[in-house]
Amino acid sequence: MLELKNIYWNTPSGHPVLRDVSLSIGEKGITVITGPNGGGKTTLAKIIAGLEKPSEGRIFLDGEDITDLDVTERARKGISYAFQQPVRFKGITVRDLLEIAAGGTLDEKSLCALLSKVGLCARDYEDRDVDASLSGGEIKRVEIASVLARGGKLSIFDEPEAGIDLWSFAGLIDAFREIRKSTDRTEIIISHQERILEVADRIIVIEGGRVKEDGLRDEVLPHLISSSRCPACPSPSLRRPSDE
Repeated sequence: MLELKNIYWNTPSGHPVLRDVSLSIGEKGITVITGPNGGGKTTLAKIIAGLEKPSEGRIFLDGEDITDLDVTERARKGISYAFQQPVRFKGITVRDLLEIAAGGTLDEKSLCALLSKVGLCARDYEDRDVDASLSGGEIKRVEIASVLARGGKLSIFDEPEAGIDLWSFAGLIDAFREIRKSTDRTEIIISHQERILEVADRIIVIEGGRVKEDGLRDEVLPHLISSSRCPACPSPSLRRPSDE
C-alpha cells in the first residue's frame, strides 16, 4: 500500500503547488488522477516516483518511509514511472529493452505475452529499434510493456495519451483494459481523457494543489462529465481522443 501524509510542494520561487495532500492507494487496481492543468497532478506523480521531494510530508510504501529515497532506490522497491514522452534508444531493440527491464533473458513465450498485453505482435516488434521508426502510439505501448516487464508493485503513467493519434489511442485503451484484467499490481495514471477515466477503479481529482474529490469510478466520473459540459464551471474539463 502507498500512503501519502500531508504532502506539500513549492516551486523554487516559493509558489505552492501541492497543499496538504493525504492519500492511501491500495495493493491492486487502476487509480486515475485527474484535474485541471496546473493543479498539481504531474508534480504528485513525480513525488511518488522520487523525481521530486516534498517540501513537507511523508511517503510510505508498505509501511516503510521512502520519503528520502531517490528515484533509483524507489525503483528497487518496486515503483516504476513512465514519462509523457518516452525515451528513444538508437541501437536498442524492443527485445533488448524488455530484457533490461525484466533483468534477464526472456524466452519467446514470455516476450510474446508481454507485448500481447499492449496489443503488439512479438514477431513484428521484437527486433525493431526503439527509435524514431516507432510511432508515438507504438513507443507508448512498448514503454508500458517495459514497465510490466519490471514486475514492480506500483507503476505510474504520466498522461500516456500525450502526442498520439486516435488509432494509437484506441490501442492504448485496450492495453490498459488488458492490464486491469490480468494483473494484481497497482497502476496510477495521470490523465484528462474520459476514456482512460472509464477504465479506472478509482478516480482522484486534484485541483488547486488539493484533493477535491476521491472515490470509485462510478461515483466520481458522472460528476466530472456533467461539469465538463458547462463552460462556466471551474471543475476540470475532460478531453476526448478527437481533441488531440
